[in-house]
Amino acid sequence: MKTHLLFCLVFASIGFQSCKKNENEKVVNSKKIPVEKPVSVQCYQAMYEKDTIDLKMNTLQDGKITGEMVMKFFNTPKKIGKIAGEFSGDTLFASYTFIQDDNKKITFKNPMAFLKRGEQLILGNGKMLNTMGATYFDKSSPIDFDKIKFKFTAVECAAE
Repeated sequence: MKTHLLFCLVFASIGFQSCKKNENEKVVNSKKIPVEKPVSVQCYQAMYEKDTIDLKMNTLQDGKITGEMVMKFFNTPKKIGKIAGEFSGDTLFASYTFIQDDNKKITFKNPMAFLKRGEQLILGNGKMLNTMGATYFDKSSPIDFDKIKFKFTAVECAAE
């Protein structure tokens, strides 16, 4: 009887331990991926007429970039999402995955390119192509960083 009770107790404790989530991991497609703490965090804001873009950019140990971006354009739904990418020279090539307002049913994903000039980030414009639902920059057309609307300047990060 004691052996049976001890066995049940050990089995239950193993079950409880496996239910405990590791705070340094997240589950993606049923795989545990360690959550990496950023080496640096920078916040930016860009404004053009009645439009505003807020960007929080995390630089990871391996040089990759993650973060959040909110686009508030006049008379259009707010776009809330995450960016992920990496620098190639002075240009950040990132993917922006977002929803519009509170519509969590439809997720959009667009490529973005930011040129770092001094303390500014400049959002580039480029020709986009779409194949089988995936949008990407046309490699045969250069990305324009001169005739642009949005220049990001560094701002204080909001306290969370």
